[in-house]
Amino acid sequence: MNKFQHVAFTPRVLDAQQSAYGRTYAVGPDPGRDPLGPDEVAFIELRDSFYMATVSESGWPYVQHRGGPPGFLAALDAHTLAFADLRGNRQLVSVGNLRTHDRVALILVDYPNRARLKLLAHAEVVATGAEPALDARLAPADPSKHVERLVRLHVVGFDWNCPQNITPRFTLEEVEAYIASRTRDDG
Repeated sequence: MNKFQHVAFTPRVLDAQQSAYGRTYAVGPDPGRDPLGPDEVAFIELRDSFYMATVSESGWPYVQHRGGPPGFLAALDAHTLAFADLRGNRQLVSVGNLRTHDRVALILVDYPNRARLKLLAHAEVVATGAEPALDARLAPADPSKHVERLVRLHVVGFDWNCPQNITPRFTLEEVEAYIASRTRDDG
């Protein structure tokens, strides 16, 4: 998490912290990339969605929601994640933005447990067929899903965010499992 702070806590951010709170976070020398540990990898691979921000040629941020079955965002190693980019609305805003700026920010949220992981990474678009082993690893279980490209994320830093203000939300599957467990307990 030290690299995340090194990147995110710019002089103006530190000035804002000082003005608002009378103190700043201590940012030391550049520690190099933050490696993902077992807790981060487990959290990432259990998510069924995330939000990814890219930056346009005109400097505007763009945030896109990505979703799939748990594990669709795969940890390849301690510094690399990847996902299959499926056919969507065909606007290709994120893909176009990555042609100019490869920097992305991701937010992954576990709503029921009120946990949030923020990631900073460099994104690389990989053509389908260019790396057959990666294609196979990221292929969706549903063959009707059309993979247009793969996106590999070279993680620079991460930060676990506080649970404050995360509204617990539950998927239909989680609600159904809860109801079924209550029905079994009552019956």
